[in-house]
Amino acid sequence: MLSINSENGYSVARCFLLCSLMPLITAKGNDVESPTKILDADKPPSESQLGLRDVVFVIQSQRNSFHVRQAEKLRKDLLLQTQALQESPPVILLLHTLSDNEGDWSILPLLPNLSSQFGKNSSWIMFLEEDTRVKLQKLHEVLKKFDHRKEWFLGKPLHDEESTIIHHYAFSENPAAFEYPDFSAGWALSIPLVNRLTNKIEEEPLKSDFTIDLKHEVALYIWEDGNGPRLTGVPELCTLPEHNPRAQYCATTVSSQSPLCGQPVKSDNIFVAVKTCKKFHSDRVPVVKKTWGKQASLLEYYSDYADPAIPTINLGVPNTERGHCGKTFAILRRFLSNHVPNTDWLLIVDDDTLISLPRLQALLSCYDSSEPVCLGERYGYGLGQGGYSYITGGGGMVFSREAVVQLLASGCKCYSNDAPDDMVLGMCLNALRVPVTHSPLFHQARPEDYAKDFLAHQTPVSFHKHWNIDPIAVFNKWLKNDKHTEGLQKSTKDEL
Repeated sequence: MLSINSENGYSVARCFLLCSLMPLITAKGNDVESPTKILDADKPPSESQLGLRDVVFVIQSQRNSFHVRQAEKLRKDLLLQTQALQESPPVILLLHTLSDNEGDWSILPLLPNLSSQFGKNSSWIMFLEEDTRVKLQKLHEVLKKFDHRKEWFLGKPLHDEESTIIHHYAFSENPAAFEYPDFSAGWALSIPLVNRLTNKIEEEPLKSDFTIDLKHEVALYIWEDGNGPRLTGVPELCTLPEHNPRAQYCATTVSSQSPLCGQPVKSDNIFVAVKTCKKFHSDRVPVVKKTWGKQASLLEYYSDYADPAIPTINLGVPNTERGHCGKTFAILRRFLSNHVPNTDWLLIVDDDTLISLPRLQALLSCYDSSEPVCLGERYGYGLGQGGYSYITGGGGMVFSREAVVQLLASGCKCYSNDAPDDMVLGMCLNALRVPVTHSPLFHQARPEDYAKDFLAHQTPVSFHKHWNIDPIAVFNKWLKNDKHTEGLQKSTKDEL
């Protein structure tokens, strides 16, 4: 069940409601309806009133200490804005505190608990990412435009320009026909929609399947093959930088700063392990050497064949066509051995991963290497039934030394050499209760596989795959020159 404490503001809102509504509590129990809703029941939508206390904010927070601090800052800012507006405070929840269910971050398993707690006393559930910036008064004005007694799914629309593997090639005939929300801009569900989705989830349990691109999969579930509402685009939900002059019209923006929490981690404090095999020595390894490999101070290539010309190291694990669990665990053991320099961080990448090490160094300044940190692009398996999260390998997997120590000390191991390494690691981390930490800056696929508007407000750290692209050109465009990336952000189309 959903557990809510005073730190997230719920107790304040509940006290206000209970103290002012005691005469309205019926003999049926403690279900209380807002006086606003009671008075508005027979009013047309244009006359309906919406207080901030009728909005439940869910910050899509994570358990890692850096992300907890980011979420707390956003929560504090929302409460300060509420105080300045002299409004009753809304409920503000930090997602990672709501329950012990690992699947909560995939949102759908969370809806029944939200419906149970707020399905009668609230009007909207507003989801925010940690980096979302909110102008509360403007957002309030936006939500008042919609009749909260009807089903609404609000957000900033994204769409695919071509069918993509990360969306299972959905809508291949016309990829632009289906829109899904950019979570960075915030997105909202009306309570009637939350309640109906809850009934659907309770009648038809969520499938035990992969969660790859959450925002697209949530939109598909809500759309329900045309039986549910499509996303309604809201121009005031923006992903412009918060200090952009055009953002004056926005109710939400994004933090304009790239992740940097102090001095970047030194390059000689990151050990880089590249997984390769003999058949890719002549085409993929040269790309690494011509691009991001030059940025690494400590890098080794691990293969099924020792080639002194590269050089590669044979770890004694045969190459497999599918998963590479045996090779990855051999790398983890080598990282803790005296065969490599002692560093705080380990980066494991495929030989067709493209990555910016300077951007990774800046990002890692936000994380504490004394904690067990496992960082990258988060996927999920079976989250509707509990399941587990994992860092998808193609975008790069980053581990603090402490995380590797705990993994190996736990006795976690591969059930076969060709098992999927990222998923086995996810199962092990789940058993250890070590959080998998998501960063949207890591990408399992190519730039072409993501919506342009989604990439436009990012400073990406990695992409993956050489399929149908010139990988050197992709690296030079997206990962080599930060000034070029800033220029790309500035050239984003006007969102209003």
